[in-house]
Amino acid sequence: MPPGARIGVLDSGVGGLSVLREIHRLLPDCPTLYFADQFHLPYGPRDPEQISAFVTAITRFLIERGAAVVVVACNAASAASLFDLRAQYPHIPIVGMEPAVKPAVEATRSGVIGVLTTQATAEGTLYRRVLARYASNVRVITQVAPELVRIVEENSQHAPGSRRIIRGYVQPLLDAGADQIALACTHFPFLWDAIQEIAGPDVHLIDPGPAIARQTARVWPAGVAPAPGEHTYYTSGDAWKLRSMLNVLADVDAPVTPVRWLSDGELQVGEASPDPVSGE
Repeated sequence: MPPGARIGVLDSGVGGLSVLREIHRLLPDCPTLYFADQFHLPYGPRDPEQISAFVTAITRFLIERGAAVVVVACNAASAASLFDLRAQYPHIPIVGMEPAVKPAVEATRSGVIGVLTTQATAEGTLYRRVLARYASNVRVITQVAPELVRIVEENSQHAPGSRRIIRGYVQPLLDAGADQIALACTHFPFLWDAIQEIAGPDVHLIDPGPAIARQTARVWPAGVAPAPGEHTYYTSGDAWKLRSMLNVLADVDAPVTPVRWLSDGELQVGEASPDPVSGE
């Protein structure tokens, strides 16, 4: 473990910034490394083994650059890789995303909760375990909402067409009587205002970001000091696009370093590869 270390945060795109902002609020003096795998965006429809391979390579990349804790700030990535990552890196605390079913169950008055999520999370073992552990006495409406990821990545949430799409995902939860909606994708908190407007004041939205930040602080290795320096941002996609979205979503103006996927599935800092791994 380096004498000075950082928090590594990864996601398929900009969704993990909703978790990163909570980490920055709670731990303002600890520098972070953020990796957006926008070349492979979105993760939700992909095969779990494929997602796990991407996340494993990114985790290794972050650890090599001083990450003392790695936060998998993506529900789909957590569902596909969390158990394997913890087995591969037993000396590194790995913090993952878990659909916020427990707090939704604890708070519901109607006995019905909604979960907005992606396909990979909905079909994953982690989600099934959470439902079995916490939701046996309530009705859970699972709504797979893949278009919401695209809306956030394109920053098009205010467009009329996007509002219709958001309503199309939220309305079935309301019709079923849900009074709690768990946002089980880190992109979705950036649509908070639109979802809340559609859901109405009697429906409570649950963002797991603050809880993930608290867990990150709890597992920070004892005796390890944060490294000096600024926050660092990487993307396997368009660096200028991520820099623009950092400004829009996180009020951050910072350089973004491009990283390319090599043919062997490894990562290298530099411009996008002319023949990168597509993963298709």
